[in-house]
Amino acid sequence: MDIMEKLRQKLIVSCQALEDEPLHSPYIMSKMALAAKQGGASGIRANTVQDIQAIKKEVNLPIIGIIKKDFANSGVFITPTVHEVDELYKEGVDIIAFDATGQERPDGISFKTFFSDIKAKYPDQLFMADISTLEEGIHAEKMGIDIVASTLAGYTPYSKHTVPMNLVTDLIDHLSVPVIAEGNFDSPEKVKKALQLGAHAVVVGSAITRPQIITEKFNQAVQEFDNNTAERRVKE
Repeated sequence: MDIMEKLRQKLIVSCQALEDEPLHSPYIMSKMALAAKQGGASGIRANTVQDIQAIKKEVNLPIIGIIKKDFANSGVFITPTVHEVDELYKEGVDIIAFDATGQERPDGISFKTFFSDIKAKYPDQLFMADISTLEEGIHAEKMGIDIVASTLAGYTPYSKHTVPMNLVTDLIDHLSVPVIAEGNFDSPEKVKKALQLGAHAVVVGSAITRPQIITEKFNQAVQEFDNNTAERRVKE
């Protein structure tokens, strides 16, 4: 069974923690991936070669690999240059994902040039385009991308009001390549709906693997309760 069949109508869990987050550690991310597998995940999305190496020791699941890197002159930070692609290919991941938006890349080249170069360099590698608009998804497919994901919906300056679920619907309606739903699919209901719409798979990250964000949501409910209680007491 090939990788895409293994992921068909399945859950992929994004196990990532950036340097300023409390769970930042290859060891912790490897255990997060193991917990995801035990919970039924069929794939893992992971950031950095170090995390990927640690995860591979714990689980034997398809891996979508990325390397996040910030550049002062560009808003592109998900596998932004050929150098990061080289690192991921050398390590060996099932799918390499990268920003495929219309934003200027840090090295000044267009997405078209970037993808043409890496596709020629690694013709047998599966590539996934993280996009923020339907137009970007259509362009990526025309370029020969293998998979399109709604990862960056709402995260580019021109897609701030985009609803990821709506973008997934549009991508499925207009593309022939597999569409992966990603980006704020933070509830079982949203995951189920995306699959019903025809998404090939769904990636869930923060809602599963970032406890500080999960805690914030619960704490917000507590604060709203406290505020409402205080208002009632004042009225009484």
